[in-house]
Amino acid sequence: MCKKIYIAYTGGTIGMRPSDSGYAPGDNLMAQLSQKLPADVLVSLPAFELFEYPQLIDSSNIRPYNWQQIASDIAQRYHHFDGFVVLHGTDTMAYSCAMTSFMLQNLHKPVIFTGSQIPLCEARTDALENIIGALTLATDERINEVCLYFNGRLLRGNRARKLHASRLDAFDTPNYPWLGRADIHIALNESLLWQPTGAEQFQLQCDQQSHVGVVTLFPGITARWVESALSQPVNAFILQTYGTGNAPDSDQELLDTFAKASDQGKLIVNLTQCVQGSILQDSYATGSALTRAGVVGGQDTTTEAMFCKLHHLYSLGFETESVKALLSVSLAGELSA
Repeated sequence: MCKKIYIAYTGGTIGMRPSDSGYAPGDNLMAQLSQKLPADVLVSLPAFELFEYPQLIDSSNIRPYNWQQIASDIAQRYHHFDGFVVLHGTDTMAYSCAMTSFMLQNLHKPVIFTGSQIPLCEARTDALENIIGALTLATDERINEVCLYFNGRLLRGNRARKLHASRLDAFDTPNYPWLGRADIHIALNESLLWQPTGAEQFQLQCDQQSHVGVVTLFPGITARWVESALSQPVNAFILQTYGTGNAPDSDQELLDTFAKASDQGKLIVNLTQCVQGSILQDSYATGSALTRAGVVGGQDTTTEAMFCKLHHLYSLGFETESVKALLSVSLAGELSA
């Protein structure tokens, strides 16, 4: 049976063109593809329908509205296509992959995000290979989750991070193996693929105001600085700490600030500033001090995935205690067991 793939073009570098201010989102992507790919090559690809969003964006402008737009778009067309490709800017692709994985849980079809570091309009571009690879993977019935495909790597979407600003291998999953690799042949690590546990569960609520803030520790940070940050009108904060989850325990005023915010109902989640590794909050006295202050360890989840998980749960109406209980539950493969 011939499979049909839906491609959602949201914007990003992949379709950009030069402007007086630098590269900017460009429309009519199908025409660019037709110019780059001979007709006989186009017809050899999986059958697809490309929909171009009316308002194309540079992904640096991503907002919760865009996440809701992408997830709702896929949900509405879910029964009409065999797989989905989302063309997206690279700067915030990891966030969008994570949020889509939480909004579209228990998928029984592939959703593959991709983009490019060099626009399709340029002679030397990585866009073609990424599009062709994503299209091919979107036909694979073994994939039932949101993935990110880039430079030959198939990655779990909510484990991915953009680690390089200018290299073609821009993305990786520091705390999880690759799901697959496209070389001469496409090889999937089937034992690592996420398996649905029941029927599809689409939860498309996505509040337009953020529920989450991020506070990064730095040497010499003061209680006053942290108090100002934690006073922002959001439900939860990601605290980016040192190493396995450590913070200065010699500053009691700082620790009291965290405790006060926790007592007032703010959820503070501890994630490491390191690219790889997990939170082991009670390994050192400097981490245990955070536990006593009410800070909760976020394990090996990425900042992008935790930000989106928290925003998703609060958008669904969960109270803080319920959200806290779900931090250690893998909703869509975002953390290790």
